[in-house]
Amino acid sequence: MSETKRRKGKSRMAFPEDYCVVDIETTGLAPEECEIIEIAAVRYRNGRKAAVFSTLIKPHSRITPFITELTGITNDMVKDAPDITSAIMDFYEFAGSDMLMGYNVNFDINFLYDNLLRCHGIYLTNDFVDVLRFSRKALPMLPNRRQTTVAAHYGIEIEGAHRAEKDCEICNACYLRLRDELRKMTEETD
Repeated sequence: MSETKRRKGKSRMAFPEDYCVVDIETTGLAPEECEIIEIAAVRYRNGRKAAVFSTLIKPHSRITPFITELTGITNDMVKDAPDITSAIMDFYEFAGSDMLMGYNVNFDINFLYDNLLRCHGIYLTNDFVDVLRFSRKALPMLPNRRQTTVAAHYGIEIEGAHRAEKDCEICNACYLRLRDELRKMTEETD
């Protein structure tokens, strides 16, 4: 699917008040070969948590020890989970037309897009905001821009990172701090 251009939504440099933070856990890095094993989405309205969607997904292949070590998700945990066909539709219905947000969100969007198209013939066209782009602007002095590094910089708790719902919460906390910092930087230059 990566050989054809995706017809996904547009990446926005915006500070929305209403949005849906998304995160997935996968069996690897390539959407063409790897599978989603967890999807979480947290809806925010006026900057406040309004609803949560979270599901494990039963993959066709076994989860490797490396992925289990990284995410904490075991084969036993997903044995009775829904398959991708129902889980991706549940996510799509939950997200609706919301602006999506995430950290390095192109990774998540590409997996979600490809799976939604493959399973249901539906394009994921929601516009999206990548919080990683804000960290590059606001925090050039950090040794890297990993979400956990940015969170640690702001004193945001990262226990439980690499599980989708927790990563959504960490992402949102980073977004709020980065948004405020970038607004302050803009005011100082005006």
